[in-house]
Amino acid sequence: MILVVKSLFALAIALICGVVLSLAGAYLYLSPNLPSVESLRHVELQMPLRVYSEDDQLIEEFGEMRRTPIRFDEVPQDFINALLSAEDDNFTKHHGVDPGSLLRAAAQLVKTGRIQTGGSTITMQVAKNFFLTSERSFSRKANEILLALQIERELSKNEILELYVNKIYLGNRAYGIEAAANVYYGKSIKDLSLAQMAMLAGLPKAPSRYNPLANPARSMERRDWILGRMLRLGHIDQQQYEEAVNAEQDAKLHIKSPDVYAPYVAEMVRLEMINRYGSDAYTDGLNVRTTVPADLQNHAQQAVFRGLTDYDRRHGYRGPEARIEKRGDWQSALRNTKRINQFIPAIVSAVASDGIFVMLADGSEEHVDWQSMRWAAPFLSNSSRGASPRNPAAVASVGDLIRVEQGADGKLAFSQLPKIQASLVSLNPHDGAIRALVGGLSFEHSHYNRATQAQRQPGSSFKPFIYSAALDAGYTPATLINDAPIEIFEAGMKEVWRPKNSDNNFLGPIRLREGLYRSRNMVSIRILQDIGIPYTRDYISHFGLKKTDLPPNLSLSLGSATLTPIDLTIAWAVFANGGYKVDPYIIQSISDRDERTIYAASPAVTPQLAQTRKTDDPDSKPVLAEAVIDERTAYLMTDILKDVIKHGTGRRALSLKRTDLAGKTGTTNDSFDSWFIGYNYSLLTSVWAGFDQPETLGRREYGATISLPIWVDYMGQALADSPASNQPEPRGLSVLRVDRESGRLASANSANSYFELFKQEDTPPRMDEFSPVFDFGQDSGEAPAQTPQDNLFDLF
Repeated sequence: MILVVKSLFALAIALICGVVLSLAGAYLYLSPNLPSVESLRHVELQMPLRVYSEDDQLIEEFGEMRRTPIRFDEVPQDFINALLSAEDDNFTKHHGVDPGSLLRAAAQLVKTGRIQTGGSTITMQVAKNFFLTSERSFSRKANEILLALQIERELSKNEILELYVNKIYLGNRAYGIEAAANVYYGKSIKDLSLAQMAMLAGLPKAPSRYNPLANPARSMERRDWILGRMLRLGHIDQQQYEEAVNAEQDAKLHIKSPDVYAPYVAEMVRLEMINRYGSDAYTDGLNVRTTVPADLQNHAQQAVFRGLTDYDRRHGYRGPEARIEKRGDWQSALRNTKRINQFIPAIVSAVASDGIFVMLADGSEEHVDWQSMRWAAPFLSNSSRGASPRNPAAVASVGDLIRVEQGADGKLAFSQLPKIQASLVSLNPHDGAIRALVGGLSFEHSHYNRATQAQRQPGSSFKPFIYSAALDAGYTPATLINDAPIEIFEAGMKEVWRPKNSDNNFLGPIRLREGLYRSRNMVSIRILQDIGIPYTRDYISHFGLKKTDLPPNLSLSLGSATLTPIDLTIAWAVFANGGYKVDPYIIQSISDRDERTIYAASPAVTPQLAQTRKTDDPDSKPVLAEAVIDERTAYLMTDILKDVIKHGTGRRALSLKRTDLAGKTGTTNDSFDSWFIGYNYSLLTSVWAGFDQPETLGRREYGATISLPIWVDYMGQALADSPASNQPEPRGLSVLRVDRESGRLASANSANSYFELFKQEDTPPRMDEFSPVFDFGQDSGEAPAQTPQDNLFDLF
């Protein structure tokens, strides 16, 4: 008997020594390849890129992972108890490895022949999630055990739990408990009920199997099991348990929608961040504050939507997007048709005398009133439409896939998706900060950003550059130019070019001021002929436009260059800010995950803006923008462009009842492009409208009928309640009485005279002074030798 006991004791000692030696050998073999646990103290969890408005409203979030890390002291105790009850109820007692759990896992392996559970503690899961793969192997498990032991030696239990709750994947792209609380319940983890916390605590084991959205019944079983465990472990009492298990399953998908709809702004920022930081921009938790205020962006979006819808309805109803004959196919067709902004897909289910009934994607049927359908005369072409409909049956039939809009009262209105597109660019002319930007009707429908990518002809909105070049070549606002027919034939041309004015009329000799605010093509051509194409192209390039984009022929005077709206807008800023070239920018600052600023924009600014940004720090002086034209020229141009609104094609802007607005319409040949660009001293905005594949916008459609109403709608909101903002008048200007017929200085008792602005060195002659008349012919390629205000062009 004694011999048997001694043998068993020796065998036990040998087994223990064998286990110890095996573990020691495994440690010696594996430990050199183990990562440093110290790195966990400085770990940076992957966080998405977030883009905000100037006033901290969320515009967009980019990145695979939804994550919002929180500190351990922000985690509710009820959630900690629920998590430990589900995952590791011995967490506070073990040192990283729970032998009992490992033995249970080993017994299951022996019994079934395959791995059922890993016997992992929370500490072991931290080791796996941060350092290892999900491979199921004994070597990986050994590494996991060794790392867990190291982690427990170097980190506190609270630190381990904080890492765990912020790292774990909980389904629906939610990483960490704060993100999961927002995704499933639309609330912070600290605001959840006990039942909701138990539901989230059940997800780490298998996020897809126990997902309350995908498997509500199974998730409820898991939740109730966890609540039972909490009761048995003494974390909750019987009353709390009963209230929680009787709570309904109320999880829903709460994907936070942006506070500001600015998808084209978000995409511009995303591209710039990728250019700066590469793919790390998606995971480093960077926060970008843009220059775009939420209210201005919202006004811009709505103005574009309204303007394009108004144009579209003027030209009639193009018919249904599709015809779905079988009612059984309607739901499938609606699910496969995207909602685009406010335009909701619907299928006509019945036609009545007072309107139609439509089926929506959720299967519900709603009434659409006949009054909202009266606009829907048949579209024939962009220049014509059919007779107004007399009843709903003349517009829609059962099975038509159409669009409806929901009004503020909840009622649906008949609509259609506009085909026309537009861009809006609004910026601060003193530093180039973009204040609002719309790149099209819908980013979901087309990612093409027409504000920054579309190369379009500016038409008459380009003419101010020609006139500015003339003013700096010696012209004055009173210089007379002949608005008369002209024939042009130059080398390389196949036939004679006979340009005309938009109204096919000619006014004879008119003042330069009138030529611009009336947008007379003949006047622009004759000015360019006189001052010279090379001089003009070089002059305009100082505004920031590429000389290679400016045609080297007389068509330049009519806006035949192809330019992006943002490039044209920033060039116009020179007029708006008093003669300085600024560059557009949209990122105001970038901060890291710890809210430390790692980038702050420092754009070149005009002297006027620099005065408002003075600081006591001599090293923080703003960079001054370059002056590219005479400030007096910018002032004269602004004064003339104000007349476009007072007396010319921009008169619709008078509805804003402001005296500080200047601008210019633009319409290209055959009305392919519609423009309005206008400003006061503090805000500059351009609007372009047209079709992506150029085609006529229709008869009687111009810059004044499409783009200008959008501009007025936006600027009316943007400038509401703000005082007039006019350019300060620079030195070196004179206000003189001028004879309307000759453009010369008039006497005080002259009956046909008016007051005009002049640069002091360009004062015109008196009525009694002799001045020769010159007839300038083809482009000489040089600036004029004579002073233009002395001449009456082509009068004789």
